[in-house]
Amino acid sequence: MKFQGAYNTWSLRISVAVGAGLALALGSYRIVVGTPLYYYIIVAYIIVLIQTIFARKDVVGLAYDSGGVTTSTVTVPIVAAIGIGLSSVVPGRSPVLDGFGLIALVCMFPIISVLGYIQFIDIIVKIKKRKS
Repeated sequence: MKFQGAYNTWSLRISVAVGAGLALALGSYRIVVGTPLYYYIIVAYIIVLIQTIFARKDVVGLAYDSGGVTTSTVTVPIVAAIGIGLSSVVPGRSPVLDGFGLIALVCMFPIISVLGYIQFIDIIVKIKKRKS
């Protein structure tokens, strides 16, 4: 099944999963290192804003909804448990201050990865059209 003739639905699913996985890895790194969460959130919002400006307007909603997909009844408890558990075993970290925030990152990064995937496919399609 294709979306707009160029976007493979399987690839869209993979890009959502890659975005969520990268967010979980970066959030875990943040807990271990101890940097403030707002640094990551601000940078993620800036990236999303820039990507939104340059993305095709008919796919922006799809990308934004991809972030909401990651807030399922399975994902939220698992991600919250990872954050709280990791922050409770790392010396000098507080589960209350450092354990939360992974869900925010896991919601933002699929938007970035889906917009990036769609923009990458659009560039490839433009290159193929120029060659033919």
